[in-house]
Amino acid sequence: MVVPSPTSMIRTKKTKAVGIPTIDLSMERSELSELVVKACEEYGFFKVVNHGIPKEVISRLENEGTEFFSKNSTEKLQAGTSTPFGYGCKNIGPNGDKGDLEYLLLHTNPNSISERSKTIAKDHPIKFSCIVTDYIEAVKELACEILELAAEGLWVPDKSSLSKVIKDVHSDSVLRINHYPPVKKLSKDNLDPSKFQNNNNTIGFGEHSDPQILTILRSNNVGGLQISTQHGLWIPVHPDPNEFYVMVGDSLQVLTNGRFVSVRHRVLTNTTKPRMSMMYFAAPPLNWWISPLSKMVTAHNPSLYKPFTWAQYKQAAYALRLGDSRLDQFKLQKQEDNTHYHHDT
Repeated sequence: MVVPSPTSMIRTKKTKAVGIPTIDLSMERSELSELVVKACEEYGFFKVVNHGIPKEVISRLENEGTEFFSKNSTEKLQAGTSTPFGYGCKNIGPNGDKGDLEYLLLHTNPNSISERSKTIAKDHPIKFSCIVTDYIEAVKELACEILELAAEGLWVPDKSSLSKVIKDVHSDSVLRINHYPPVKKLSKDNLDPSKFQNNNNTIGFGEHSDPQILTILRSNNVGGLQISTQHGLWIPVHPDPNEFYVMVGDSLQVLTNGRFVSVRHRVLTNTTKPRMSMMYFAAPPLNWWISPLSKMVTAHNPSLYKPFTWAQYKQAAYALRLGDSRLDQFKLQKQEDNTHYHHDT
């Protein structure tokens, strides 16, 4: 069943404390698929419990992340600057976006992980590689299960039509580990209002949606994540280090012809405790075409998007700023929408 999970009561003019769907994966399957669809439609975001991933698979990767980010700057930089894979600090993408964080970005290809492990964990590369691979396999299986439930709930004839692209050996999925050090409050003389939200917390990672199909997120017990409703209200997400959160990405919005909506989200920093999160971004192969599933298109509900490959969408997405709406340029009604917009203004 879906139950509301507690959220922080911090509120601003555009922040609201409400329940976020929690889905128990041990439920009866037919009901479960309906609830997954409902959560993807209403929020594009939900929490999963009874996911079956062993705690030690999670804790081992968290320990590796903690060990790496505790190193000095010189040691971390030896892991290779993120171009795009490896270690990164402050920079988010190639277009000038910044955040109060550092991170590791890894492609999920086993050979790529093995190579990166040699610079990230010089004293135990094989151990690091095995821990990362174990985690990726576990969350990939979880992502595939959720996508198959979604396909069943949408009455798509082939329930593997979404998950099979994640399982493809050429999948472009990535794993990202973000570390947000505590950011102390500044004096009133040094405040930049644009960078602060509730209780003077800074924006650690700015508002955006994920371009991939699905994101499986797990964080430590430090809060900061917020999601935006379709009405523009920000909902604080209560951290739960034993469970996972699922986010609909832009590609899944297209695949469902807009029935699922990719969730916009951001992260606020903490003034006293470091936050660490681990995201598996489930993506198709680069040459895979993304367009609405045939079940999602009818005479009364025509396709909203023109087809594009994942490589084309990546190129378009990363040419824009973090907060830009990336899907607009792929909408078939773009010209019509723009006309209405100009009339409104």
